[in-house]
Amino acid sequence: MSAIQPRFRTIDGLSIRYAVSSGSKPTALLLSPWPESIYAYDPTWARLAAHAHLVAVDLPGFGHSELRADLLSPSRMGEFVLRVADAFELDRPHVVGPDVGTSAVLFAAAAAPERFRSVVVGSGGALSPTDLGSPLHEWVHDEDLAPYRALGPKDVVNVAMDAIEGYDLSDVVRQDYLAAYQGDRFVEQMAYVRAYPEELRKLDALLPGITTPVQLVNGDHDPVVPVSNVEHLHRRLPNSALDVVEAGHFVWEENPDAYARVVTSFWART
Repeated sequence: MSAIQPRFRTIDGLSIRYAVSSGSKPTALLLSPWPESIYAYDPTWARLAAHAHLVAVDLPGFGHSELRADLLSPSRMGEFVLRVADAFELDRPHVVGPDVGTSAVLFAAAAAPERFRSVVVGSGGALSPTDLGSPLHEWVHDEDLAPYRALGPKDVVNVAMDAIEGYDLSDVVRQDYLAAYQGDRFVEQMAYVRAYPEELRKLDALLPGITTPVQLVNGDHDPVVPVSNVEHLHRRLPNSALDVVEAGHFVWEENPDAYARVVTSFWART
C-alpha cells in the first residue's frame, strides 16, 4: 500500500488533488511531472518525508487536478504555484518540480525571490530555441494535432510508462496514471509544452536574477529532455548546483536512491 493518500481541496476555484506526510519539519512542496501524478514520488516518499513535511500537488490540468486553459503555460503555472504555497500556508518551503514543473517553478522563483527556501528542478525543457528529444520535440512543434487526438489516453500513458527504465509500477500507481488522462486531457495539456518556444525565451532573460538556491537534476541518458537543458540553466542561474545521475527521463522513479540523496543533501545545505 502506498504511503501517498490523495485528498482534494479547492484553490482559486479549481479542484486540486494533493497528499501530505506527517511531521512538522521544514515543508517541501512537490509538484507532479507529466504524464504522471503525485504518485511519481511513491519510490522516494519515505526518504523525502524523513527530512521534510511533504505537500505533494497535482498541478492544475495534470494528474487528477482540474484543468483550466488559461493556466497551461509555464509563466501562468508559476503564478499558480505561488497561490498553492499561499493556500497551504507554507512558510518558505523547499519546492521540487521536475519535468513540466521546471519552467513553472523558475518563473515563480523569479517573481517572488524570497518565497522559497530552495528549488529542485530538472528533466524539463529550458533552452530557447528548444533542444528536446522524442516524443517531446514532436509534441511541441508538430503543426497537426489530429494524430494525437486519434490516440487513446491509455496509448499515451502506456508509452510513457513503458519508457520508465527498471521500475515496476504497482497496480495502484499504474491505474492512477491511466485514470488521470482520460478523454481529451492529454491533447489539452499539450498546450503547456507547445508554449515552450515563446515562454522559455522569456524565462531565459529572468534566470540571472533568480537568487533562490537551485538544485538541478537530470538523467545522464534522458532521451526526452537532453542534459543540455540543465547545463544551460546551470550556466545562467547564479546560485545553482548540478547533478547528472544514471537514469533516463524518469529519474525520480528509475534511480530513486540517487534522486532522494541529491534532494535531501541539497535541503540539508540550504
